Amino acid sequence: MIKKPELLAPAGNLEKMKMAILFGADAVYLGGKAFGLRALGGNFSREELKEAVAFAHERNRKVYVTVNIFPHNGDLVGLPDYLKYLAQIKVDALLVADLGVFMMCRELIPEMELHISTQANNTNWATVNAWKKLGAKRVVLAREMSLAEVREIREKCEVDLEMFMHGAMCISYSGRCLLSNYFTGRDSNRGSCAQSCRWKYALVEETRPGQYFPIEEDDRGTYIMNSKDMCLMPHIRDVIESGVDSLKIEGRMKSVHYAASVVKAYRLAIDAYFEDPEHFSVKQEWLDELEKVSHRKYTTGFYYHQPTAEDQIYSKTSYDQTSDFVGLVRSYDEATGWAVVEQRNNMKLGQEIEVFQPTGPLYRQKISAMKNEAGEDIDVAPHPQMILRMKMEQPVEPYTILRRDVTNVGQ
Repeated sequence: MIKKPELLAPAGNLEKMKMAILFGADAVYLGGKAFGLRALGGNFSREELKEAVAFAHERNRKVYVTVNIFPHNGDLVGLPDYLKYLAQIKVDALLVADLGVFMMCRELIPEMELHISTQANNTNWATVNAWKKLGAKRVVLAREMSLAEVREIREKCEVDLEMFMHGAMCISYSGRCLLSNYFTGRDSNRGSCAQSCRWKYALVEETRPGQYFPIEEDDRGTYIMNSKDMCLMPHIRDVIESGVDSLKIEGRMKSVHYAASVVKAYRLAIDAYFEDPEHFSVKQEWLDELEKVSHRKYTTGFYYHQPTAEDQIYSKTSYDQTSDFVGLVRSYDEATGWAVVEQRNNMKLGQEIEVFQPTGPLYRQKISAMKNEAGEDIDVAPHPQMILRMKMEQPVEPYTILRRDVTNVGQ
């Protein structure tokens, strides 16, 4: 019998972490203010880490903390104290990539579950088994593998396996990149990637400085290292039946809207498979949900074939999405039918919005009435993150996302 895999979601800050869990994640991975590979992702103070663990454990969910930098000597200062703190607040596991950090964890906090990060380039069963012998509980597989290779590792290894199934792809091998270091002095392997692979590039000839020649015949230049995003939703049956223990979504630097929408789509798909595997099929509504958030066009990455030019985007570096996140429900009064909403984008009377709830039904309505905090009627909510009250046609849950269809110009 196939074991139901864990749905693992990214959490760049406390709000995203709560949204991921409320919309269906079994576990979240996140970083503190140091020792992780997303220095620009918001991240968590010590008190926020403690709050995150408490929030998750109250709901029987798990928190994994990234300690996956490749440290230089100076980076080790403060690490022992930090590791002990993570153990003290009962973090469920740490993600590490460096052997020295791994051994420090084993010595200082031997009871802590350790997961080997994808940055360790885990591409074969021998490496996976070696980490198991050293004491790792789980190994995160590299994205540069085929699904057939994943299945072979599953057959030959008894350690827990985790694989990416959705999110951005990196131009370098499992994220071990030096472009940022060369161009900006920011070390991508110590948490400060400038995402240089997303920049626009042109060709310059040595004797003609200042003259930029497009690599393709396009006056906008070219984006030679701009991969499409991974999306395995159409193949979720294959993914589940590969036998991996945890299915991972990339995106700690993505939005609250991304965290909630992608998590819920995969939550519904995984649950539907285990309710009736024989008759399972991917629903269009799940695919549509993944189009609503900011993303590049989708690809299956390395899982079914070696990537080709079709898996890259050479003409632009912008993102696609079909919906804008316009408001977040903070509370709802059943007696009056009014919700307290925090504005996140332009909202005005007459707009049709989609009401996207953590567990309740998805529905649409027009904004028929809004009031400011003083109780005055307003036609528009112009101020960033202003608090207002909105008349709702149906009951809504706290943390419900209100969004607007951006493909309909009239909205």
